[in-house]
Amino acid sequence: MENPIDRRRAVSAAVAGNVLEWYDLAVYAFVATTMGAKFFPGGDQATAVLGSFLAYGLGFVARPLGAIVLGRLGDTHGRRFALLVTIFLMAGGTVMIGLLPTYDSVGPLATILLVVARLTQGFSAGGDWGCSTAFIVEWAPDGRRGWYGSFQQTSVVAGLLLGSGVAAVLTTLVSPAAMDAWGWRVPFLLGAVLGPVGMYMRRAVEETPRYQAAVATPTPAPAGARPWLLAARAFGFTVVWTVSYYILLNYMPTWAQQHLGFSASRALGSNTIGLLLLLVAIPLMGRLSDRWGRKPLLLTCCLAFILVPYPVFGYLVGVGPSFGALVTVQVGFALLISMFSGPGPAAIAEIFPTRQRSTWMTTGYAFAVTIFGGFAPFISVWLIQRFASPTVHSFYLMAAAVVSAAVIATMPETAFDELR
Repeated sequence: MENPIDRRRAVSAAVAGNVLEWYDLAVYAFVATTMGAKFFPGGDQATAVLGSFLAYGLGFVARPLGAIVLGRLGDTHGRRFALLVTIFLMAGGTVMIGLLPTYDSVGPLATILLVVARLTQGFSAGGDWGCSTAFIVEWAPDGRRGWYGSFQQTSVVAGLLLGSGVAAVLTTLVSPAAMDAWGWRVPFLLGAVLGPVGMYMRRAVEETPRYQAAVATPTPAPAGARPWLLAARAFGFTVVWTVSYYILLNYMPTWAQQHLGFSASRALGSNTIGLLLLLVAIPLMGRLSDRWGRKPLLLTCCLAFILVPYPVFGYLVGVGPSFGALVTVQVGFALLISMFSGPGPAAIAEIFPTRQRSTWMTTGYAFAVTIFGGFAPFISVWLIQRFASPTVHSFYLMAAAVVSAAVIATMPETAFDELR
């Protein structure tokens, strides 16, 4: 029987490590405008931002490889070992960005080095999400997997919040000239401090009891089981999840600056408020999914993202730079995202048996994030430029919701079953 103290210690360490890892990954998006000028000069601001988000998206190209390699590592050597590797790689890639010379100093080499650093981060992130999700859900007692699993996603949001908050504070306290000269480096160099803290916390915990039991007493796979089909289900499940995050959280501050006329500090401030609400709402939705089931919340979120985005973005453009309107919309989007992110980690983990969970869940999730999520800001900028409409990117989110709704509708309800 699992010791409750060991369980709390293990989950707390995993959550804290995730916060630091996802801060490292996300902070780039919050200083994207400055990064564009530093590493993609020579054109107008829109072109520089497009180049910046292209590099952001290229970081996700390494995710599937990281998912396969590190996910397999999690199934063969344990979740804990894989999580130590991921946080080491993430911290290294983040510090590298903070130390890079700019395009003005070394020319195209600066852009190449930036992409290498983003690929390192992407490789790490490809393995971290699935391994940490498996780790937390496997520590959870039956009947509370939604609640426990929600803290995995809460930690991701906390990392985004930390990145958004640091960028908001910097852009408020540091002058635009200083931000352009050296301030943009500060959020990345914090990775030199945060990375070792996360590694120390992850080293101090035990492997999950379910994984240890599965290794000690292996069971044959069910007849006809095809793990790649389960991975395909996880892929479709993830599409709206990742697109909503990267359009409504990561890209939103840049969109608000470019198309509503907000300053960087106010756009990031509004984003931070939305993230704070999301942080609170996700565990609530995870707990509700333990009582009501996963599918009612997941399908409600998908339906809302089919109907809501286009009129809401049109409303924001119509009212102009109204801070109150922007905050209201971001709070509403945060509540909708929480309806997926609360039950999401448990629901996707419940698709797989323990000995295949890390490899195949991580792979299915990572491919969806790479194809649909990582390039979502780039696709949004391209759509807006191509069709000369500041709201056209909402159709990308709406289409993603249709895909995930179709997949989730065919899934069995697993909230009340024992974890395989």
